[in-house]
Amino acid sequence: MCGIVGIVGKSNVNLALYDSLTVLQHRGQDAAGIMTYDHGKVNLRKDNGLVRDVFHTRHMKQLTGHMGIGHVRYPTAGSCGPAQAQPLYVNSPFGISIAHNGNLTNVDDLRQDLYRADLRHLNTDSDSEVLLNVFAHELQRLNHHKMAPTAEDIFNAVSAVHRRCRGAYAVVAMVVGHGIVGFRDKYGIRPLVFGKRKTRKGCEYMLASESVALDSQGFTLVRDVAPGEAIYIREDGTFESKICAPDSKLHSCIFEHVYFARPDSLIDGVSVYKSRLRMGEKLAQKILRERPQHDIDVVIPIPDTSRTAAVELANALGLKFREGFVKNRYIGRTFIMPGQSQRKKSVKQKLNAIPLEFQDKNVLLVDDSIVRGTTCKQIIEMAREAGARKVYFCSASPPVQYPNVYGIDMPAVGELIAHGKTVEEVRQMIGADWLLFQDLEDLIASCAEGSILPLEFECSVFDGVYVTGDVNDSYLAKLEAQRNDAAKLTKHRDLGAYGDEDESQIPLHSNE
Repeated sequence: MCGIVGIVGKSNVNLALYDSLTVLQHRGQDAAGIMTYDHGKVNLRKDNGLVRDVFHTRHMKQLTGHMGIGHVRYPTAGSCGPAQAQPLYVNSPFGISIAHNGNLTNVDDLRQDLYRADLRHLNTDSDSEVLLNVFAHELQRLNHHKMAPTAEDIFNAVSAVHRRCRGAYAVVAMVVGHGIVGFRDKYGIRPLVFGKRKTRKGCEYMLASESVALDSQGFTLVRDVAPGEAIYIREDGTFESKICAPDSKLHSCIFEHVYFARPDSLIDGVSVYKSRLRMGEKLAQKILRERPQHDIDVVIPIPDTSRTAAVELANALGLKFREGFVKNRYIGRTFIMPGQSQRKKSVKQKLNAIPLEFQDKNVLLVDDSIVRGTTCKQIIEMAREAGARKVYFCSASPPVQYPNVYGIDMPAVGELIAHGKTVEEVRQMIGADWLLFQDLEDLIASCAEGSILPLEFECSVFDGVYVTGDVNDSYLAKLEAQRNDAAKLTKHRDLGAYGDEDESQIPLHSNE
């Protein structure tokens, strides 16, 4: 999962890009990067680490220009290290840089085509570099040595990307000296929005993964980029758009609402905050159906994502809501950490129980999801150690039983605690007194209510249905080999704990 942003402004955009990436930091803590264009010069700074650690004053002074793109990332299967931090860049045609959120499912075939037919060299194993080269090749093929691309050239190149690339992709690309392009795959799996703001010098435009990034910079949300749509904003602020995939149909990733997106964002017109409130309401209704004689004393969320659902669940049941865990905010998200031993250690570092809220009480713990089960098992143990009489557990989403292939680096299927197991078997494994999962139809209803769009969802982690239609057993087997803990630990050792090589910056134009 990654966060992307692009701005065409009337003054320097470096600070706005930096602040936007900080707002989108929850979408990736592995690496960050910004590229800007300034009077024929391209400036780039990227490295592994958080936004605040990657960019210092000297870097920001160099990132001049009225147009630029930015990216925060965590590595998906097969890609990590500072060389693969984004934006990525190719110098022909025009010079094109890209920031990509998602994952291509036919990347191996595309690599062969790019090498054998398009005569393009790839330097990393990143599918984002593949996507960049496909777009660059198609734009070069269509442009016929013109000095500047027309909007139609851009849209035809994006149409060719849709024909060639499968999987999930939300993209902002900068065509050096000409403008910024934003586009979304024909299913709209990964989110992308755009907005504008008026200044004394004219209208400025911004593209971002989530609307909250626009809010932070004073841009007014216009709408989501439609599935299969491309938007082209020239350097002078001229705006054009076109649907480039005629068979497009929205299948938004439902896990954005469950876990990834910030609650103050709108995704495809739906408030993430309200969708999580509705998850809590529906969980309460299920408890009343299945356990009408429950003896819950208090509802406690597992911070932070589940807090909204837990509050509404407690309200609906007429129960006390209490904060029972204190979170160390300087520990990253645990389900993407390599190695079970490191993951177990990090849970203890991440949360600490407040015994007063557990002592001699029957507590209901609420989490957004259960993936490996490592975290919730330890949290249940912590609740018992803090004095809880009984510990019940609710998940605001259904059991996660299948891997994600569209840009979320979930574990190998063999490491998903619910895969092939009953709810009772999962309950025994995590040690809860009883366990309850959200029903998928209730989750879908929670995330769809209020939308003015014909909204469907990509729910593959829950139902195993992959909307792109090209995910088969051999693909999943290869993904299993890349994502299991042994493979991640090998990669972790090869790169060092944080991939801390010196190739931290590619200064296409730099004074350093």
